[in-house]
Amino acid sequence: MTIITRQTQINAERDFQGDAVRDIVGIGLGPGNLGLAVAIEEQAPELDVLFLEANSEFQWHPGMLLKGSNMQISFLKDLVTVRNPQSRFSFLNYLHHKGRLVDFINRQTFTPERVEFADYLRWIADRIVAETLYSTSVTSIDALVEPDDDGARFIVHAQQKLQDYAGEKCQRQEVSIRCKNVVVARGLESKMPAWAEHDDIDTERVFHNIDLIPRSRQLLKSGWDLRRVLVVGGGQSAAETIRYFHDCPHVGTVTASFNSYGFIPADDSPFANRVFDPAAVDDFFEAPEDVRSDLLIRHRYTNYACVESELLEELHERQYRESVTGRKRLDLRRATEVLGARSRTDGSVDVEIRHRITGEVVTENFDVVVCATGFRSRGLNGIHSGSDEFSVTRDYGVTRNGQRVPGLFVQGNTESTHGLGSTLLSNIATRSGELVDALTKELRGENHHVDRHHDQVFP
Repeated sequence: MTIITRQTQINAERDFQGDAVRDIVGIGLGPGNLGLAVAIEEQAPELDVLFLEANSEFQWHPGMLLKGSNMQISFLKDLVTVRNPQSRFSFLNYLHHKGRLVDFINRQTFTPERVEFADYLRWIADRIVAETLYSTSVTSIDALVEPDDDGARFIVHAQQKLQDYAGEKCQRQEVSIRCKNVVVARGLESKMPAWAEHDDIDTERVFHNIDLIPRSRQLLKSGWDLRRVLVVGGGQSAAETIRYFHDCPHVGTVTASFNSYGFIPADDSPFANRVFDPAAVDDFFEAPEDVRSDLLIRHRYTNYACVESELLEELHERQYRESVTGRKRLDLRRATEVLGARSRTDGSVDVEIRHRITGEVVTENFDVVVCATGFRSRGLNGIHSGSDEFSVTRDYGVTRNGQRVPGLFVQGNTESTHGLGSTLLSNIATRSGELVDALTKELRGENHHVDRHHDQVFP
């Protein structure tokens, strides 16, 4: 029995434990490790690399690829251009291969639609030479006390989902891979409010916006009544979700609950955007802890709890137009918060909403509740056990209880030490090159300096 990947076919019965050691095993194949795969191919093609990905194929937030939703960064901040403008993996080369370069130029914009950027990422995933094993979930990483004779320092344990060619049978197999270096890049996970995680909540009707497209389509396909929709949150994702439902002719009223008095515009001005520059990582890392904390607060509206100006204006125009026509479908509840929710037997949801200014609490019924309440970085969560404290250094190396773990690196969960660009696309190109440099140093046995003052403990 075999598992099919986009790059190759791998014998599923193969015992990885007894195989030759890999130079690098990458955990996860999202934009972070995809950028690393390209950087390795361009800077150190001699390295033997294997990527493990839990999904059956490459995908990038498929449930959020809404029609008309644009990227919030320039296409020049793709996976390679800042590091290597001549790379064949650039967004411009992607457009050339797709026959859309001239048409994109005529759009006169730096920001492609999100669905197009997702296609660009898939285009890269189809072309990297690095071996990739899909449908494989990593369960743990064992760090060897002493390296093996062949240089192996880790055993990565994973569970592989196997399926026959007809897609009818499925089973799981345990695999173990020996390697010299591990790069963990497991991306983001949705963050739900506490009130939405109670056992009496119907998760078919209350869900995170990361699943917006498949969940909403299934509800409409099943013929469920969507007279009233509630969107919780005040950021870009919330605003896009509001527009999505407002455009749906089968939806009645779209209600939005957000903490602020009005939606806050994103600060995308040139000077503020310098917080995402590659050089800002060094500045941020070297700054005292209190300064880093202050900068995160001062520049939070470059990325968090804010909405691009064009979308703000569009939603305001829609609300104003409805005040003229008298047919009100868009109901924006400013300065409010959701206190709790409970599902009814008919599937609808009773929601307690508190007005933060007056203190008034009302209970209203909704057919669907979408929580656009953000994400958290996975980091090393779920793949280590015990009470050890894991930290990260400037070159993204991992320390355990203050001691460097040679060969272990992580992408993500470094915002408090490396700045606001840590979980975004902005610095992937530069970071990928830095990681290749750090990995090659590890393979050559060079020592690293660990500045414990800047260590960041994973939650």
